[in-house]
Amino acid sequence: MLDIGFRGAVTSVKFSADDGFPLELLRFNAQALPPGREVVLLVHGAGVRANIFLPPLPDTLPEQLARAGYDVWLLNWRASIDLAPNQWTLDHAAVFDYPAAVRKLREITGVDTIKAIIHCQGSTSFMMSIVAGLLPEVNLVISNAVALHPVVPKLARIKANLATGPVSTVLDYLNPQWGLGAPGFWPKLIDAWVRLTHHECDNPVCKHSSFAYGAGFPTLWSHENLDDETHEWIKGEFAHVPLTFFKQMKRCIGAGHLVSTGKFPTLPENFVASAPRTDARFVFLVGQDNQCFLPEGMTRTFDHFERHSPGKHMLQILAGYGHLDVFIGKNAARDVFPLIIDELGRG
Repeated sequence: MLDIGFRGAVTSVKFSADDGFPLELLRFNAQALPPGREVVLLVHGAGVRANIFLPPLPDTLPEQLARAGYDVWLLNWRASIDLAPNQWTLDHAAVFDYPAAVRKLREITGVDTIKAIIHCQGSTSFMMSIVAGLLPEVNLVISNAVALHPVVPKLARIKANLATGPVSTVLDYLNPQWGLGAPGFWPKLIDAWVRLTHHECDNPVCKHSSFAYGAGFPTLWSHENLDDETHEWIKGEFAHVPLTFFKQMKRCIGAGHLVSTGKFPTLPENFVASAPRTDARFVFLVGQDNQCFLPEGMTRTFDHFERHSPGKHMLQILAGYGHLDVFIGKNAARDVFPLIIDELGRG
């Protein structure tokens, strides 16, 4: 059990994905829970971990969810930096991780259905799984930043097209921890480039994260939205992410929508060619100032769902927010979390 001080405790449940890869579910404040609570699963993005939802702030999303009466679970899927580095793709998570996680949650809690809050590449991979019909037990999804249509700023698109292929021939991973210590020639060269081009702050992991995930200064948040302690905390929350993911995302950006690797028959090649194979309701959130994935992409995904189920889903564009500050911003507990809880309550 991981002690998180005044917030209670997080209980770890180890389990395996359907291909045997070891995963972890974290149950938030489990000792205080009466039976019968609705289950909410939080899914992090690439190269971070479940802890990304627990920044050092007076109030966090898991805390607000628990106070609202939910049984809160955080998933460390195979992109987590708490797990062994591996050459994952979105397909691996969609086919192997999420069906196993939902099955394990239902086994432990006894519920028939769950709700999910999904972020960034946790969102894209989860969306692949649910629209392919692999998650019929999920009845509500709140997706942040990007879903079926990854649209990035022009400079980030150029960077992805020019750099992904060459970098993947010499490196298996990018790692923002290189800002604190770069091992070997290529990591040292990348660190030198980041130091030369990024002058937006003095946090080397923050700057490397901006380099890895786009072309912003910064990319993943507005510095004005982070307090000093959270900005410092970021140093321990970003690490290895494989080039296999970046190569797939390059193809998705080029296509204008998610595409599979073609290696798993349970996934379609094109995820927007037909109606989603799910009855879940979807809420799409995106920061108006997102410099990692532009709000236009989330609008396209919302329009796709609206064409198939008019009036069922919701799009919320969050003024003053970017990418990850939706969850770790100093005022997110006031500006964003009540909206999330309200949408969960609508079912």
